[in-house]
Amino acid sequence: MKLTARIVDYYELSKPRIIMLLLVTTAASMVMAARGVPPLPLLFWTILAGALAAASAGALNCVWDADIDCIMARTKERPIPQGRISRRHATIYALAVGVLSFAIFYLLVNPLAAWLSLAGNLYYVVVYTIWLKRITPLNIVVGGAAGAVPPLVGWAAVTHHVGAPALGLFALIFLWTPPHFWSLSLMTETEYAKAKIPMLPNVSGRERTKREIIYYTILMVAASLVLYPLHVMGAFYFAAASLLGAIFLLDAIRTWREQAGTLQARKLFRYSLLYLALMCAVMVIDRIVT
Repeated sequence: MKLTARIVDYYELSKPRIIMLLLVTTAASMVMAARGVPPLPLLFWTILAGALAAASAGALNCVWDADIDCIMARTKERPIPQGRISRRHATIYALAVGVLSFAIFYLLVNPLAAWLSLAGNLYYVVVYTIWLKRITPLNIVVGGAAGAVPPLVGWAAVTHHVGAPALGLFALIFLWTPPHFWSLSLMTETEYAKAKIPMLPNVSGRERTKREIIYYTILMVAASLVLYPLHVMGAFYFAAASLLGAIFLLDAIRTWREQAGTLQARKLFRYSLLYLALMCAVMVIDRIVT
């Protein structure tokens, strides 16, 4: 029973929800690059190495943020704040799975995928977690690049280079990150303020945050649609991206118009997750059928 509980603790330390999101974009990029299902061994090793890389970054984030995780209701049940895993053991775990991830990428996928994955992890841990997160409300804007790296890794795993569709998905995720996280921060702004994390709502106010959500949503939708005239994606993609983007923008406007409460912000946050998954699916279908 103790062993099972310890495994669950390390699983939670790895931030599994984020891992799943990153692996969806990685797999989508691989299928797009292969214009179908890539070789199964390559898919397996890439997904495994990607999961380990994300687990490493997530665990290091938990180690660094342990002092504020114990303050916020959303994070205080994590293994380190609860004392179930020490910072030392969490660091050892993070470094071990990080090294294993790089080795799998380098030896069983290809060196470019390995270095891209490592660069994404270093950016997330050093630039976002250690540097930006506690000093500027732009933390999410600049730090969002880390979460946009997996599509580059997936494409590189199949083709040994980085192609335009992967760069398009990178741009989409980069611009998707601010409205996604700011909608979450609208629901938890008092928690961020208590932990002294300068998220946009508790620094510039809810009204400014809601306007920024709309601005970034417009940029995100525009970036997604421009892939069609640039001949990166086809007509099916353009039609689906237009519909999905319109729904996203409508939800963003409804969030802006909401005078009190967080109902619309919660709806926007949930839809943002669905939007990204559906956009990945649309890009995959478009690449295969056109």
